Amino acid sequence: MRVRRASVAAAVVAVLALTGCGGAASDWATDCDTDGQGVIRCVGDDRPPAPQLELELLDGGTLDAAALRGQVVVINFWGSWCPPCRAEAADLEATYQATRDRGVAFVGVNVRDERDRARAFERGRVTYPSLFDPASRLALDFNIPPNSIPATMIVDRNGRIAVVIREAVRQDDLQPLVEQIVAEPIKAEPVDG
Repeated sequence: MRVRRASVAAAVVAVLALTGCGGAASDWATDCDTDGQGVIRCVGDDRPPAPQLELELLDGGTLDAAALRGQVVVINFWGSWCPPCRAEAADLEATYQATRDRGVAFVGVNVRDERDRARAFERGRVTYPSLFDPASRLALDFNIPPNSIPATMIVDRNGRIAVVIREAVRQDDLQPLVEQIVAEPIKAEPVDG
């Protein structure tokens, strides 16, 4: 009986670790609300700060993170090997086109992939830039385990995580969430005195 309980406990710990529920990386999500359908919402001043987007772009070069300041940033974690990622690409691009003139930036993060396959996948599907994260380092910084791809995150104008969607997205669901975050006021930066 003890061996069985230990096995069950070990299995639960393993599942929690794989789903991002068991370590320091998931601590930010404890103050956020989940709808049970793969959408996590963080509200108000309790929103955690988003990690920095510091990786090489899929096509080379670097992302100008300073240019994203003050914008709503939609970050999509994807892989060329991921069928749901193919299914959501047109919806992501349509949402980007519909919202980019309102201070919204989109950034892809390609995980567990080969650069050539990722470039081929992206070509003709999306026009926004993607970061290359073959080791899933940035994904893990954002608490996106590699086995939960695709995932989409909306970061508010203050650089805080507002929404995390841990499933493929559709424009009908994503665009209203983005527009809701766009409508929020920007908090004034504290003045050092």
